[in-house]
Amino acid sequence: MLTIEPTGAVPGDTMTISSIKFGRLCVVLSTVECEQLAAIAADRNRPRKHAERARIVLASADRHSAQWLAQSVGVSRPTVWRWQQRFAESGVEGLLRDKTRKPGKAPIAAETTARVVALTCTAPPHQATHWTGRAMAKAIGISVGSVQRIWRKHKLQPHQLRTFKRSRDPSFAAKLSDIVGLYVDPPAHAVVLSIDEKSQIEALDRTQPAQPIKPGRCQTMTHDYKRPCCTDRSFGGEGWRV
Repeated sequence: MLTIEPTGAVPGDTMTISSIKFGRLCVVLSTVECEQLAAIAADRNRPRKHAERARIVLASADRHSAQWLAQSVGVSRPTVWRWQQRFAESGVEGLLRDKTRKPGKAPIAAETTARVVALTCTAPPHQATHWTGRAMAKAIGISVGSVQRIWRKHKLQPHQLRTFKRSRDPSFAAKLSDIVGLYVDPPAHAVVLSIDEKSQIEALDRTQPAQPIKPGRCQTMTHDYKRPCCTDRSFGGEGWRV
């Protein structure tokens, strides 16, 4: 039996557990309860949480404040109040078991995960550049967080794009040196002009097919492009595209 005596109360008056949070308390323990709690606190084979709960109740019998108990045991004041209340309701046995909790959310079905992975590797709807978490969640019928966890687990990054270029020109290295050398160390009294069209005006095609996204690899696309129906003309030894 647990008797709680707030400071200023008449000894022997049994108070409700809500009075624990006010003033100093005296938890009156029987000899049997003291022996049981002392054995639990000293038993190194028991879980640490059981020993902490036993020390909280034992120290509560010495009329210490909740703040002192929390600092002494190394827990918070709500923890002190919680286990004082649990001891008042269920005795020593109540300290050795946790209350049942509501079950968590059911894991996502394997079929749903497979649909997310497969759909991510396809073209997004409405001419979008890539799948977003919100768009995928709406299409599958799950939360955005679930989509992000599936992408993270399967190493899918639809928002990332890598560019690549593999030239098949055997003279590529020499041409590269000529172009870079022209910018880095131009001839005396020379003017170097770089002319290009306005971006997003012409219909452009990539020089090589893009590689779709796969688990563990983001989408890849060559960085350069070609202009359909264009011809090259040479003026004064310089190449101009018209």
